[in-house]
Amino acid sequence: MPLDQFPAPTRRADAERNREKILAAARSAFADPEAEISMAEISRRAGVGMATLYRNFPGRRELLEALYTDEVNAICKAAGTVDGETPGAVLTAWLHRFFAFSTSKRHIASELLEHTDRSNPLFDSNRARVIAAGRPLLAAAQRAHEVRGDLALEQVLDMVIAIATIHGDTRYLEPILQAALHGLRPRPT
Repeated sequence: MPLDQFPAPTRRADAERNREKILAAARSAFADPEAEISMAEISRRAGVGMATLYRNFPGRRELLEALYTDEVNAICKAAGTVDGETPGAVLTAWLHRFFAFSTSKRHIASELLEHTDRSNPLFDSNRARVIAAGRPLLAAAQRAHEVRGDLALEQVLDMVIAIATIHGDTRYLEPILQAALHGLRPRPT
Protein backbone atom coordinates (compact mmCIF):
# COMPACT_ATOMS: atom_id res chain seq x y z
CA MET A 1 0.00 0.00 0.00
CA PRO A 2 1.49 3.43 -0.94
CA LEU A 3 2.35 5.67 2.01
CA ASP A 4 -0.09 8.38 0.98
CA GLN A 5 -3.00 5.96 1.45
CA PHE A 6 -2.33 5.47 5.15
CA PRO A 7 -4.36 7.75 7.41
CA ALA A 8 -2.48 10.59 9.02
CA PRO A 9 -1.29 9.69 12.49
CA THR A 10 -3.36 11.11 15.30
CA ARG A 11 -1.85 12.49 18.45
CA ARG A 12 -1.95 10.33 21.52
CA ALA A 13 -4.29 11.64 24.19
CA ASP A 14 -1.42 12.50 26.55
CA ALA A 15 0.46 14.28 23.75
CA GLU A 16 -2.64 16.33 22.93
CA ARG A 17 -3.10 17.21 26.62
CA ASN A 18 0.54 18.36 26.80
CA ARG A 19 0.09 20.50 23.69
CA GLU A 20 -3.03 22.10 25.18
CA LYS A 21 -1.25 22.70 28.51
CA ILE A 22 1.59 24.42 26.66
CA LEU A 23 -0.80 26.59 24.66
CA ALA A 24 -2.79 27.53 27.79
CA ALA A 25 0.39 28.42 29.67
CA ALA A 26 1.70 30.46 26.73
CA ARG A 27 -1.65 32.21 26.26
CA SER A 28 -1.64 33.21 29.92
CA ALA A 29 2.02 34.25 29.84
CA PHE A 30 1.63 36.39 26.75
CA ALA A 31 -1.45 38.12 28.18
CA ASP A 32 0.90 40.47 30.01
CA PRO A 33 2.45 42.67 27.31
CA GLU A 34 5.15 43.86 29.71
CA ALA A 35 6.42 40.38 30.58
CA GLU A 36 9.48 38.91 28.91
CA ILE A 37 8.51 35.26 28.56
CA SER A 38 11.11 32.62 27.71
CA MET A 39 10.42 29.16 26.36
CA ALA A 40 11.75 27.79 29.67
CA GLU A 41 9.16 29.84 31.56
CA ILE A 42 6.38 28.51 29.34
CA SER A 43 7.64 24.98 29.93
CA ARG A 44 7.65 25.60 33.69
CA ARG A 45 4.15 27.11 33.69
CA ALA A 46 2.80 24.24 31.59
CA GLY A 47 4.40 21.64 33.84
CA VAL A 48 6.14 19.89 30.96
CA GLY A 49 9.79 19.32 30.17
CA MET A 50 11.69 21.34 27.61
CA ALA A 51 11.85 18.30 25.32
CA THR A 52 8.05 18.08 25.32
CA LEU A 53 7.77 21.78 24.61
CA TYR A 54 10.20 21.63 21.69
CA ARG A 55 8.65 18.41 20.35
CA ASN A 56 5.36 20.30 20.05
CA PHE A 57 6.79 23.67 19.06
CA PRO A 58 10.34 23.58 17.62
CA GLY A 59 10.75 27.31 18.23
CA ARG A 60 9.13 30.46 19.56
CA ARG A 61 7.74 31.35 16.13
CA GLU A 62 5.87 28.05 15.86
CA LEU A 63 4.39 28.54 19.34
CA LEU A 64 3.29 32.08 18.50
CA GLU A 65 1.78 30.90 15.21
CA ALA A 66 -0.17 28.18 17.02
CA LEU A 67 -1.47 30.68 19.59
CA TYR A 68 -2.47 33.13 16.89
CA THR A 69 -4.17 30.44 14.81
CA ASP A 70 -6.04 29.06 17.83
CA GLU A 71 -7.40 32.50 18.60
CA VAL A 72 -8.43 33.02 14.97
CA ASN A 73 -10.18 29.63 15.10
CA ALA A 74 -12.10 30.82 18.17
CA ILE A 75 -13.21 34.09 16.56
CA CYS A 76 -14.28 32.26 13.39
CA LYS A 77 -16.23 29.72 15.42
CA ALA A 78 -17.86 32.53 17.40
CA ALA A 79 -19.34 33.92 14.18
CA GLY A 80 -21.61 30.89 14.03
CA THR A 81 -22.57 30.90 17.70
CA VAL A 82 -23.24 34.54 18.55
CA ASP A 83 -26.65 35.17 20.04
CA GLY A 84 -28.66 38.28 19.42
CA GLU A 85 -32.19 39.40 18.86
CA THR A 86 -31.57 40.94 15.46
CA PRO A 87 -28.95 40.51 12.74
CA GLY A 88 -27.48 43.87 13.76
CA ALA A 89 -27.20 42.75 17.39
CA VAL A 90 -25.53 39.49 16.30
CA LEU A 91 -22.98 41.41 14.21
CA THR A 92 -22.32 43.87 17.04
CA ALA A 93 -21.80 41.04 19.56
CA TRP A 94 -19.36 39.35 17.18
CA LEU A 95 -17.51 42.63 16.59
CA HIS A 96 -17.15 43.01 20.37
CA ARG A 97 -15.60 39.52 20.47
CA PHE A 98 -13.33 40.48 17.58
CA PHE A 99 -12.34 43.64 19.45
CA ALA A 100 -11.50 41.59 22.57
CA PHE A 101 -9.48 39.24 20.36
CA SER A 102 -7.66 42.17 18.74
CA THR A 103 -6.77 43.88 22.00
CA SER A 104 -5.69 40.72 23.79
CA LYS A 105 -3.63 39.41 20.87
CA ARG A 106 -1.78 42.62 20.11
CA HIS A 107 1.30 41.40 21.98
CA ILE A 108 1.30 37.96 20.31
CA ALA A 109 0.89 39.46 16.84
CA SER A 110 3.60 42.06 17.36
CA GLU A 111 6.04 39.47 18.70
CA LEU A 112 5.13 37.13 15.86
CA LEU A 113 6.06 39.92 13.45
CA GLU A 114 9.48 40.07 15.14
CA HIS A 115 10.05 36.42 14.23
CA THR A 116 8.54 36.59 10.74
CA ASP A 117 7.33 39.28 8.36
CA ARG A 118 4.02 40.64 7.16
CA SER A 119 4.29 38.57 3.99
CA ASN A 120 3.90 35.40 6.07
CA PRO A 121 0.84 33.63 4.60
CA LEU A 122 -0.34 33.01 8.17
CA PHE A 123 -1.59 36.60 8.37
CA ASP A 124 -3.37 36.69 5.01
CA SER A 125 -4.92 33.24 5.33
CA ASN A 126 -6.21 33.91 8.85
CA ARG A 127 -7.54 37.33 7.87
CA ALA A 128 -9.36 35.67 4.96
CA ARG A 129 -10.84 33.13 7.37
CA VAL A 130 -12.10 35.86 9.72
CA ILE A 131 -13.61 37.76 6.80
CA ALA A 132 -15.30 34.62 5.48
CA ALA A 133 -16.73 33.92 8.94
CA GLY A 134 -17.99 37.46 9.52
CA ARG A 135 -19.22 38.34 6.04
CA PRO A 136 -22.58 36.51 6.44
CA LEU A 137 -23.20 38.40 9.70
CA LEU A 138 -22.65 41.77 7.99
CA ALA A 139 -24.74 40.75 4.98
CA ALA A 140 -27.65 39.70 7.20
CA ALA A 141 -27.49 42.97 9.15
CA GLN A 142 -27.36 44.95 5.90
CA ARG A 143 -30.32 43.01 4.44
CA ALA A 144 -32.27 43.83 7.62
CA HIS A 145 -31.31 47.52 7.11
CA GLU A 146 -29.68 47.58 10.55
CA VAL A 147 -26.21 48.35 9.19
CA ARG A 148 -25.20 50.74 6.43
CA GLY A 149 -24.99 49.08 3.04
CA ASP A 150 -21.97 51.07 1.86
CA LEU A 151 -19.45 49.27 4.08
CA ALA A 152 -17.51 46.09 3.42
CA LEU A 153 -16.54 43.80 6.29
CA GLU A 154 -12.87 44.56 5.65
CA GLN A 155 -13.57 48.23 6.39
CA VAL A 156 -15.48 47.42 9.57
CA LEU A 157 -12.75 45.08 10.81
CA ASP A 158 -10.03 47.62 10.00
CA MET A 159 -11.97 50.19 12.06
CA VAL A 160 -12.20 47.79 15.02
CA ILE A 161 -8.49 46.91 14.72
CA ALA A 162 -7.57 50.61 14.61
CA ILE A 163 -9.48 51.22 17.84
CA ALA A 164 -7.84 48.15 19.42
CA THR A 165 -4.40 49.66 18.76
CA ILE A 166 -5.15 52.77 20.82
CA HIS A 167 -3.30 52.67 24.12
CA GLY A 168 -5.64 52.56 27.07
CA ASP A 169 -7.61 50.17 29.18
CA THR A 170 -11.09 48.83 28.49
CA ARG A 171 -12.79 51.74 30.28
CA TYR A 172 -11.07 54.11 27.87
CA LEU A 173 -11.51 52.09 24.70
CA GLU A 174 -15.07 50.82 25.13
CA PRO A 175 -16.81 54.21 24.57
CA ILE A 176 -14.71 54.73 21.44
CA LEU A 177 -15.76 51.31 20.13
CA GLN A 178 -19.41 52.00 20.99
CA ALA A 179 -19.32 55.30 19.09
CA ALA A 180 -17.75 53.62 16.07
CA LEU A 181 -20.27 50.75 16.09
CA HIS A 182 -23.08 53.29 16.43
CA GLY A 183 -21.79 54.79 13.19
CA LEU A 184 -22.56 51.51 11.40
CA ARG A 185 -26.27 52.20 11.63
CA PRO A 186 -27.95 53.46 8.48
CA ARG A 187 -28.22 57.19 8.09
CA PRO A 188 -31.71 58.53 8.72
CA THR A 189 -33.55 59.32 5.51
